[in-house]
Amino acid sequence: MTVHNADVARIFDRLADLLEIEGANPFRVRAYRDAARIVGDLPNEVSALMAAGKDLSELHGIGKDLGGKIEELVQTGRLTALEEAERRVPEGLLELLSLGPLGPKRVKTLYDRLDIKGVDDLAAAAKAGKIHDLRGFGPKMEARLLDALAHHVKEEPRLLLASVEAVAQDLVQRLGRARGVGKVIVAGSYRRRKETVGDLDLLVTAAGSDVMDRLVAFEEVAEILGHGRTRSTVRLRSGLQVDVRVVPEESYGAALHYFTGSKAHNIRVRGMGVERGLKINEYGVFKGDAQIAGRTEEEVYAQVGLPYIEPELRENRGEFEAAQDGRLPRLITLADIRGDLHAHTTETNGRATLEEMAEGARAKGYKYLAITDHSQRVSMARGLDAKRLARQIKAIDRLNERLDGIVILKGIEVDILEDGSLDLPDAILKELDLRVCSVHYSLNLSSEKQTERIIRAMDNRYCDIIGHPTGRLLNKRAGFDLDLERVMRAALERGCFLEVNAQPERLDLNDAHCKMAKELGLKLAISTDAHSVANLELMRFGIDQARRGWLEPADVLNTRSWPQLKRLLRRA
Repeated sequence: MTVHNADVARIFDRLADLLEIEGANPFRVRAYRDAARIVGDLPNEVSALMAAGKDLSELHGIGKDLGGKIEELVQTGRLTALEEAERRVPEGLLELLSLGPLGPKRVKTLYDRLDIKGVDDLAAAAKAGKIHDLRGFGPKMEARLLDALAHHVKEEPRLLLASVEAVAQDLVQRLGRARGVGKVIVAGSYRRRKETVGDLDLLVTAAGSDVMDRLVAFEEVAEILGHGRTRSTVRLRSGLQVDVRVVPEESYGAALHYFTGSKAHNIRVRGMGVERGLKINEYGVFKGDAQIAGRTEEEVYAQVGLPYIEPELRENRGEFEAAQDGRLPRLITLADIRGDLHAHTTETNGRATLEEMAEGARAKGYKYLAITDHSQRVSMARGLDAKRLARQIKAIDRLNERLDGIVILKGIEVDILEDGSLDLPDAILKELDLRVCSVHYSLNLSSEKQTERIIRAMDNRYCDIIGHPTGRLLNKRAGFDLDLERVMRAALERGCFLEVNAQPERLDLNDAHCKMAKELGLKLAISTDAHSVANLELMRFGIDQARRGWLEPADVLNTRSWPQLKRLLRRA
């Protein structure tokens, strides 16, 4: 049984939620949350580290107790501490966390004061007006809860794209070793690189193979939903459903196109085929009863007069018109990125030193890395005041004197305060190469107030990039209410830019917002918000999001050299 890093992170986060609902020691809760991030950031699987004899307690930020719990998970697939917490806490309380306005502390208040144990209890209490008198809630929060409840649909949560990558790669490798197998590829929303994935669709070309037997014998399978010669379906322990189909070589391209989707894209292609007297399905392209194409996706598109369309664009959001007019974008790739513009160190809540982050970026071939530790408002991260920032500026200058091949940019992730002012004085901000300005507090302002807050921040000449612009956390927190088009137009007027934050739980801006920025002519930065050297590898998820948003290299700030980028940041 293989336990992946994403599994450990998910389980530790769940345990932290349960403990916080119980009112456990905050330091204990934070230890699990920090461990979840640390394990999730590791470049190697903890199971592989254990197999190599690595003592997990020696990992920075883990220690003996947490190391032992990781070993228990890897060896047994279970965590006793989680099972005990699940027995103590009513099951329905965790579902309340899926409602945007609620965090563990508020869930605890609802349970302690009103004996609310689930969504139905909460709905009854909110409709009866019992919530607004609770401390920390009030009439606005009660109204927000009623709105969230009205839109709440109980369904299987989609998993973060990053959390299923290791499983997908394991499956491709496992099935690829089966007798007689040719190609193995993951299709569906995974191939389109959507930020969340509901299930995995794998296509296999094979002859006389035991590929399906290999699938159902996979140690992570919790339930076999179907086991056939050409199609099998299983559910993994994570809850993820996996469908595997064996297709003939002559139908591979048609099947790949069909199962990649999206549904709306496929309907348009089939409709264009009908106009030409063709039938297009997962088996091929047919003229009458004769198959005339389908071995490759290029063949399928050619039959309806189109060039190949990249999977990330297949959402029926203008790709057909662009293809017919010869306007398909040359989508950005990871190779286009010259540096990272948002990274943290141990000076605040990062897990690598300035020197370690610099070496990590240089090893990736980057030409620059912006160090943007938090400002003082983020007290839990030990944010920098002006004096500490001044010391860091000098440290970066000294480091740059001895570095070759890369320049470390002096930056800050400065908080945007509720009135739109920045968290540090201009006198120190002007000494920096780059300023990422972000909202971390007062997320519940009205759309008008939140929009004005960010625009006022951009009025400051030392505001360069708006970090994670909507503040969302996938599967945890919706973005705050914001007129993003107005913000983008204001950024254009002021010479500011917005960020695509590549952290897998953020991916903020989303794909539609990326496309909006492109259409407005606003350039974006794709940054990792790295809190460790391993986090620098998250850039690929930001690239995925940018590609889904039709971005080309010219649309992105950090595809440029530092001298070129410096000219774009000229307003300060």
